[in-house]
Amino acid sequence: MQTSRFELKYLVSEETALRVRDFVRCYIGFDEYSEGRPNFSYPVHSLYLDSDSLKTYWDTINGDKNRYKLRIRYYDAAPTSPVFFEIKRRVNSCIMKQRGGVRANMVAPLLAGQFPQMDHLLSKNLKSLMAIQNFCTLTQTIHAKPRVHIFYMREAYVSDDDRTRVTMDRAVQAEENLHPSVKTVMHNPAHTFQGVVILELKFTNRFPTWFRDLIRMANAMQCGAAKYVESIQALGTGRLKTIGSVVEEPSRLSNFRRGDDVPEWALARS
Repeated sequence: MQTSRFELKYLVSEETALRVRDFVRCYIGFDEYSEGRPNFSYPVHSLYLDSDSLKTYWDTINGDKNRYKLRIRYYDAAPTSPVFFEIKRRVNSCIMKQRGGVRANMVAPLLAGQFPQMDHLLSKNLKSLMAIQNFCTLTQTIHAKPRVHIFYMREAYVSDDDRTRVTMDRAVQAEENLHPSVKTVMHNPAHTFQGVVILELKFTNRFPTWFRDLIRMANAMQCGAAKYVESIQALGTGRLKTIGSVVEEPSRLSNFRRGDDVPEWALARS
């Protein structure tokens, strides 16, 4: 696994997001992809995989302490562009990610059952190979298939040592994608998190003291903001009828994993 991280999520207005931008730039700089871009944001695409019973969706809804998501992360649809197979695990309050990169033209063969080989990798190292092998093993174990394509624009900041990261995600869209295809065009997407910006504070080991000041400045309250869950609920059974039964219900953002501004476990690490 990569280094364990903690993630705190908040929903803020665009006006507050602009104040957050000014505040964060006093402490850390843009990541390499945000710098110089319009609105300091770059496109992010993810293809989420799940079982016919939507195991990973329901694990999140039920608040299982130990759960994971399977997604394929990419930034454009060129056949030779990098595509990352990612396992995002939550173990209690800790987030652990494991990922390995391949070329886009290898997505369909790998999801069809081809065993990952070192020659498939962007970075030919054992860590990346193990990540993709683990991804494929989990996919086969729960019989996961492509379900939903999610897109958003990300503004990101990172510390020099990569231990502190702040992201703000806007314009979240989702569309069913039941095929192992890497695409960027959406024809009739559902829009989620409209009117708000998803603010995420991410850190390793120590909760930065200035995060507390940032939260107070933004007058933000920690909440759940699972893009995959909200996308499933926004699309509904009519859009996803081939993947089994999904309960259509109002957004749970108002009460899903809501907590204090800074949880006790974070303050204990400061």
